[in-house]
Amino acid sequence: MLFNSLPYFIFLPIVFVVYWFLRRSYTKQNIFLLAASYFFYGLWDWRFLFLILASTAVDYVVGIKIATATHPHLRKYWLLTSVFFNMSLLGFFKYYNFFIESWSDLTSLLGFSTQSSWTLQIILPVGISFYTFQTMSYSLDIYYKRLRPTRDFISFATFVGFFPQLVAGPIERASNLLHQITDKRSFNYTQCTDGLKLILWGLFKKIVIADGVAPIVDDIFAHYSTHSASTLLLGVCLFSFQVYGDFSGYSDIAIGTSKLFGIELRSNFKFPNFSRNVAEYWQRWHVSLSTWFRHYVYIPLGGSRVTKSKSVRNIIIIFLVSGFWHGANWTFIVWGAIHAILYIPVFLMGRNRIYMNTVIAENKVFPSFIEVLQLLLTFSLVTFSRIFFRSASVTDAFAFIKQFCTHFYYEHYQHPLGYRMIDYFIVLLLFICYEYIIRRNERSPIPFNSKTLRFITYLLLIFFILLFYDDHVDRSFIYFQF
Repeated sequence: MLFNSLPYFIFLPIVFVVYWFLRRSYTKQNIFLLAASYFFYGLWDWRFLFLILASTAVDYVVGIKIATATHPHLRKYWLLTSVFFNMSLLGFFKYYNFFIESWSDLTSLLGFSTQSSWTLQIILPVGISFYTFQTMSYSLDIYYKRLRPTRDFISFATFVGFFPQLVAGPIERASNLLHQITDKRSFNYTQCTDGLKLILWGLFKKIVIADGVAPIVDDIFAHYSTHSASTLLLGVCLFSFQVYGDFSGYSDIAIGTSKLFGIELRSNFKFPNFSRNVAEYWQRWHVSLSTWFRHYVYIPLGGSRVTKSKSVRNIIIIFLVSGFWHGANWTFIVWGAIHAILYIPVFLMGRNRIYMNTVIAENKVFPSFIEVLQLLLTFSLVTFSRIFFRSASVTDAFAFIKQFCTHFYYEHYQHPLGYRMIDYFIVLLLFICYEYIIRRNERSPIPFNSKTLRFITYLLLIFFILLFYDDHVDRSFIYFQF
């Protein structure tokens, strides 16, 4: 069931009404919310519900065992049980064929004739990269004594399977989400209206921005060998807006939906397109994943408390692992390596944290000339890396770059469906300007005090959503494949 589909907008009001009808008992609310979440997920493939249940049960038991273990070795044994089980699930369903095919390619390069006879027709369970990391973080927090385990299995299962963020995040920490599930919730009108605003804004980003440019991006990347540099530049720039609108749109809808149930999720996107260097970009893009790797991989490796050379090593490891998390393809590993290369100079110059908790043109209406240059340079570097993120293979990515460098001239590109390109440019320009206006708070997409101005904004967003909605476009979210 997709957030941007009619079945979801039948499902959501029903769950909302029944959920608050049960408000006298948070236990009954959790049981109902868990059932609704499993129904939501089961519509994709009910068989994979057993994987969620297995991951939930293992980490529920592991959390209790770690907390009650009397010997450090026993605590570590139970932690390793959680890590091994979850990584085995992830490794088999997501990476099994990748390793088999990579081994076959390597042996072929060495002169041995091999075939990938061990590959399997494995279906990737939707959301497996997200909920396995979420359950592992629970066990890790208990191991590091940041959290006490719960003995309420229903609440823990609801924490793992909570449907707004189950499929594509944000990857929640138990320290933020679990206590909200185990505590009694009360209906809050303002929280609900804020949630509806986020849902509307998320739908706009998904349907108008992401789905609007998707046919153009698909066409250009599918036929890159026939296009000039100007068209290839258009394709990769539009893909930057597509992936941002798609994933941040999903996160906005997830956060907004959670608000309807009295639950606050962490922010996942903080206007990354207004980043002034690559370090700031990673403080604003997919925040829940970057902080997960920081807390559970980077800091345990020594973080930046060790020597510069070891810190650089840790940065490389983090970005390579982050790339690999995104998919079983060498393109994602190269994409992660590019970001490591871009991040390391910023780190060595000590500029990786200078923009923490700040926004571009913080005390001014307009950014300075230097800030504009920083913004454009960062966007250009990040966009270049997305050639590998979007390409089907590393070979295709390098061929795309070669085509760009050897056919450096302008051509007039025609929309594959015959629409006017100028309309897309106008919408994207308005989108950038609007995000600049609201850049101080990613949770307040319609911040105007004037009722008239808010009403006009609602009408415009709904108008654009209806105008750009197209049944012929694949409306699934990009990060479902991860």
